[in-house]
Amino acid sequence: MAKVVDPDTGRVNLFSEDFARCPQAGYAELRSRCPVGRMVMTGSPVISRYEDVAWALRHPEIFSSEMEAQLALGTERPMIPQQIDPPAQTRYRKLLDPHFSRRKMEELAPAIARHATELIDAFEKQGRCEFDSAFAIPLPCSAFLHLLGLPLADLDFFLRLKDGIIRPQKNRPGVPLDQLQGVRKESGAGIYEYFERTLDDREARPREDMLTALMRAEIEGERLSRTEILDICFLLLLAGLDTVTATLGCNMAYLAANPEQRRRLVRDPALIPGAVEELLRWETPVVAVPRVVKRNVTIGDVELVEGELATLLLGAANTDDAHFDDAQRVDFERERNIHMAFGAGPHRCLGSHLARMELRVAMEVWHARIPEYRIAPGETVRYSPGIREALYLPLVWEV
Repeated sequence: MAKVVDPDTGRVNLFSEDFARCPQAGYAELRSRCPVGRMVMTGSPVISRYEDVAWALRHPEIFSSEMEAQLALGTERPMIPQQIDPPAQTRYRKLLDPHFSRRKMEELAPAIARHATELIDAFEKQGRCEFDSAFAIPLPCSAFLHLLGLPLADLDFFLRLKDGIIRPQKNRPGVPLDQLQGVRKESGAGIYEYFERTLDDREARPREDMLTALMRAEIEGERLSRTEILDICFLLLLAGLDTVTATLGCNMAYLAANPEQRRRLVRDPALIPGAVEELLRWETPVVAVPRVVKRNVTIGDVELVEGELATLLLGAANTDDAHFDDAQRVDFERERNIHMAFGAGPHRCLGSHLARMELRVAMEVWHARIPEYRIAPGETVRYSPGIREALYLPLVWEV
């Protein structure tokens, strides 16, 4: 495996394919050699210990999410509520949290299970599938579009826009790095344009969906503006169409490569909720989150300077032996699994209840139908750096 810390410069590289495929050893190297390191290209700080990451996430007055100038994702304005800080962020979360409550998400579980069954029906007798495209993408993405009230027929269009921002080289291989921001801006413009048209339609023809609810919502007696709704929709589209897909693929790749762990879930499906939590900890597909340093602060013995863009390495925090007992062992019955796969503090993931439900239901339905599977002989799982998605996960089983 390629070194995460350059032996000559001490700088950190988090974006290699080797690191994306198996990051845990790299995390350990970071925590032991440079718990606060510096990025290879930019020199910006990378924070890897659980205690430090948790502290930073819980202090947005020092580690701010307001970073639209420093981290352009094709946006014209900050995404709401992710790229704004309390107290304004708190008002939006109070408005949005009820739409993603545990109770409401569990009400969707039967429909998710039916869709999972339908997807498996299409390929089970073939004895093989490419898991990302056949299951990990359509299952959570369809559920999310239904939740927002968007047509499933537009899914491929949405995925192109989302990938144009999160993985701009996925559909445009060979594009030089200095042109990737242009791809993001083009994709971002497409997202704004789509939702402008959709909100016009909701004004003329209201429905019982989340978009209509946002148009009727009020904060302190005032309706949300059109730009506020657009900035919420931008974030929801990126998050709703990517992170559960990425997590599901990472989980299944682990289980395919570790048959005894998989067979435990088949023998005892009651372990699946615990397995979801433990694989969120171990795999942590959202490897890191960025924050802007608002004032000079010392972490460990390293001084971070106001204006720097810090990377809080959630994956490294989640495998820190100083916080988790036997952190390098994947334990589906781990007690008090207080991981940070969904972040922490005021910006903790809005959709965590939805994600947990989708992951649990997907794994229950899959293992009831296809209990014995493995990675296709001679094939290699391909992961994306950044947000770790198993972009190519060929599975086979006996028919």
